[in-house]
Amino acid sequence: MYDERLTAPLSLWLFPAGSGISFGLVFYLFGIVPGLLGLVAGTAAAAVLLSSYGSARIRVVQGLLVAGDARIPVEALGTAHPLDRAEALAWRTRKANARAFMLLRSYIPTALRVEVTDPQDPTPYLYLSTRDPEGLAAALDSAKQEALKAA
Repeated sequence: MYDERLTAPLSLWLFPAGSGISFGLVFYLFGIVPGLLGLVAGTAAAAVLLSSYGSARIRVVQGLLVAGDARIPVEALGTAHPLDRAEALAWRTRKANARAFMLLRSYIPTALRVEVTDPQDPTPYLYLSTRDPEGLAAALDSAKQEALKAA
């Protein structure tokens, strides 16, 4: 129904290049070969770290909202509120609740806030960074409707 990977933007991929150059310069003091190995290893390590950070996914499948490591049945979710850039900033800073589940990526300016209606869950809401908050909200509404029909 919905699948989004929160990949890092191209501008962040300059950091692995800079990291590789830094490692290469440090190890260049020991010779050309260690310098080249430092360049390659530094670039590869930083690229792996950045890639793993950008591998978080948000999916709505089979009556579940899967956000990062969290798996939440759509029946336990309330109203979904798409947040524009200003609202998203407010909800991840001054309006934030320490008990909220946040799948936050600072390079994504928009988000979706979803209320948690399960009385046994202390989490008040989910804050999900997403490039398409309206699409995710629509997918959640659709999944809730299907869950109600199946029940």
